[in-house]
Amino acid sequence: MTRWCPELAPGVHLRHDRVRDTDLLLLPERVVVLEGSAGDVLRLCDGRHDVPAIVAELSRRYPDAPVSAEVPEFLGRIRDEGWLR
Repeated sequence: MTRWCPELAPGVHLRHDRVRDTDLLLLPERVVVLEGSAGDVLRLCDGRHDVPAIVAELSRRYPDAPVSAEVPEFLGRIRDEGWLR
């Protein structure tokens, strides 16, 4: 089994909206307003970090959060939407 190193799909861009102080996922003909730490998760999706490395980094940043359960699920949902490859 190959390890998955997620990265944003072609045409998908992560931006920070300074006016609203929130992260946005820019998709063809669509904008998704990200909530919570979703932007932090997606910033680590650079094609170099595999999912365990992303979980480890976020667990270090947010020691009291249920990162090991929620992050892989979140990444799977985003991948199913076609926003990650």
